Amino acid sequence: MFGTMQDWPLLVWRIIDHAAAFHGGREVVSLTCEGPVVRSNWATVRSRARKVAAALRRMGVQPGERVATLAWNTHRHVESWYGISGMGGVAHTINPRLFEAQIAYIANHAEDRVLFFDLTMLPLVEKLAPEFATIEHYVLLTDAAHMPAASSLNLHCYEDLLAAESDDTPWTDLPETAPAGLCYTSGTTGNPKGVQYSHRSNVLHAMAACMTDTFGIGAQTAVLPIAPMFHANAWSIPYTAACAGSKLVLNGPHFDAPTLQKLIIDEGVDLALAVPTVWLSMLQHLEKTGGNLGRLNRTGIGGSAVPRSMIESFDTLHGVRVMQLWGMTEMSPLGTIGSPTPEIAAKPYDEQLSWRIKQGRGLFGVEMKIVDDAGEGLPHDGRTFGRLLVRGPWVVASYFKGDGGQVLDADGWFDTGDVATLDEHGYMHIVDRSKDVIKSGGEWISSIDLENTAVGAPGVAEAAVIGIHHPKWDERPLLLVRAKEGATPTRESVLAYLDGKIAKWWTPDDVLIVEELPHTATGKLLKTELRERYKDYRLPTA
Repeated sequence: MFGTMQDWPLLVWRIIDHAAAFHGGREVVSLTCEGPVVRSNWATVRSRARKVAAALRRMGVQPGERVATLAWNTHRHVESWYGISGMGGVAHTINPRLFEAQIAYIANHAEDRVLFFDLTMLPLVEKLAPEFATIEHYVLLTDAAHMPAASSLNLHCYEDLLAAESDDTPWTDLPETAPAGLCYTSGTTGNPKGVQYSHRSNVLHAMAACMTDTFGIGAQTAVLPIAPMFHANAWSIPYTAACAGSKLVLNGPHFDAPTLQKLIIDEGVDLALAVPTVWLSMLQHLEKTGGNLGRLNRTGIGGSAVPRSMIESFDTLHGVRVMQLWGMTEMSPLGTIGSPTPEIAAKPYDEQLSWRIKQGRGLFGVEMKIVDDAGEGLPHDGRTFGRLLVRGPWVVASYFKGDGGQVLDADGWFDTGDVATLDEHGYMHIVDRSKDVIKSGGEWISSIDLENTAVGAPGVAEAAVIGIHHPKWDERPLLLVRAKEGATPTRESVLAYLDGKIAKWWTPDDVLIVEELPHTATGKLLKTELRERYKDYRLPTA
């Protein structure tokens, strides 16, 4: 027996149809790579997204095939995003901050057919194009006036493509379980792995993100997602804003504090979301200039733990409430958010901060538990910590193409790789990580990849990398090197060897030449001892 309600598949294109029908005039404002501010609205985004869908069909893209983007948060990127999934394709956002070999691997592993990319990415794309095995079409997200005079690629101009199409092209009807998006993890151990979101998971996630105790946005909200779209869908904001009919403000390639401050004030932004390093720079800029943040009253901060001092500064100096949040690519990405319960809100301010520095409470749609190494459940007392497991309708069930094998336990739980506590109010707090990954400015750095690269430097016998606290970036890598017998590598020689072999921002902040490195009984580097040994070490960049 079934219920008697209509079967209405949860498809991403229904979100943009809703925005256009009921909030068509609500603005979508974008800074651009070319310079000018572009003012659009939800009706225009839908119209142009339909043209993107038509253009992709003309290129021969079939439902289920991947279409990649290398782009910042702009109106064209949002249009492309909806157009790709609307015609049945899979919108594959690639992180341009990864080093080049990873970008090439990701594009080839996904078997991307088309690549949409921004002007600022042109040198990178031209360099990597010979490595791309499956990309047939390169679409530059610009107009004819800004197309390069010459390029090694046979480029399509985005605006010219759209001008040749009609906006009455239909969307593609699909089952709601069909893939809509693809985002790769940062490859902290081995190659990056793909997480393929379904239409259903994206729509449910967006609806949950709208709720009052999540982002709490509506038609009167102006929201600025500084978190890029290649960071797990900009934390769902391009979907969530369309669901709610909010004004969407996009910062394009600009992440500097003066530009963001001006954008926040000029566009009346009242909610902005970014990693802690962005807000640290903003607070320093405001302190130096004596400036303000206009109408901004809330910020969502994720990617790494939010310092208590940052929460207090926003509260007391600027009247902005920090909502700490936690999630991961495998969770679309939202898992928790630090909205208060009545019990916490009733406590004195100093006591509230003890909960606000935690990662927050689970959203509806996310189940969480902590277990010991034997898989047995642990108490939610705020003190006992264990492996954090999650499950829900927007949590990964398997990686793209089956990479990594079985990732769920027998009861459908996914191990996040984090170690955490849960308390009686439902607040989760990350206390450690089960892997030795380094988190810097909201981005992941693989200690293993750094070690494997560094050990190739002349005179290096062995290398170990650990994360050291940094006041701006949360953590930065410290590289410890044991020299080969008779060799005399130096800090400068090792850094020179690493130059060009890793992403610039992966470069260790310091290199120490040591006589020995500790090992476990099985010959593995003993990172716990290294972290204890260097827990008070101060990086020269700190």
